[in-house]
Amino acid sequence: MGLSSSTEPVRIVRHPSRVVELRLDDPGRGNALDLRTAEALRDAVCKVSTDPGGAVLLRATGGSFCVGGDLLAFAGRGAETGPYVHAVASAAHAAIQALYELPVPLVTAVRGAAAGGGIGLALVGDIVLAARSARFRLAYTAIGLTPDCGASWFLPRLVGPHKAADLILTNRLLTGEDAEQWGLASRLVDDEELDDAALRTTAELAAGATDALRAAKGLLRAGAGDELRRHLTEEARLIATLADSRDAQDRMASFLAARGRPKAGDSRVEARQSESVS
Repeated sequence: MGLSSSTEPVRIVRHPSRVVELRLDDPGRGNALDLRTAEALRDAVCKVSTDPGGAVLLRATGGSFCVGGDLLAFAGRGAETGPYVHAVASAAHAAIQALYELPVPLVTAVRGAAAGGGIGLALVGDIVLAARSARFRLAYTAIGLTPDCGASWFLPRLVGPHKAADLILTNRLLTGEDAEQWGLASRLVDDEELDDAALRTTAELAAGATDALRAAKGLLRAGAGDELRRHLTEEARLIATLADSRDAQDRMASFLAARGRPKAGDSRVEARQSESVS
């Protein structure tokens, strides 16, 4: 069993196999990204980046990988919506950039909903394992926003410009099987096997030829880090600007109202955004 340190709602687990695990650990909220969660993720990734072991695994507790931005946290802020969304995006983007720049292999394991910012968190992995239950949907334009967390940077490089446009502009839903066929996922795994397969894959990488793996990863990502950084900055600016618009705020309010906005303290809060990928 690994040694765990808690940075709620994100945990770091260090396994004897030299695997360092980053675990999104707020399943009651679908691991949604509000400012607290985004900052916790940023801080956890920064801590891991100083000692990443032999390989890093990013996965989540519960039935959803990450349902994206927490619309309940975004809605109702009026003139403060844009600055709040920018703060969330900036913290999440710092985590994405640090994950992308890890010198060791990064494996991501996706079960259930991966929506909005959860797409970027999934796709930043060198190897992406998708469970059959995985559901990928961007969902931004439906609420008057643009992609963040690098989704609009990763997707054209993985699936090509036309399929990326289809996913971003129409909010098309992809199953785990679709994700493997389209090139978002490296491998499709049965749900009951996902956790074992993810840890085994990461442990095999951690036990591999460290220098060669680091050098190979460096070749695969040579020169792309600065481009990603500039793109993330623009994504954060655009989503914050749109979040301040009346159209986006009305769309977010309508989205929540149509799904029965939970009251404060309601334990059924996974309804916040997870229905956007169903």
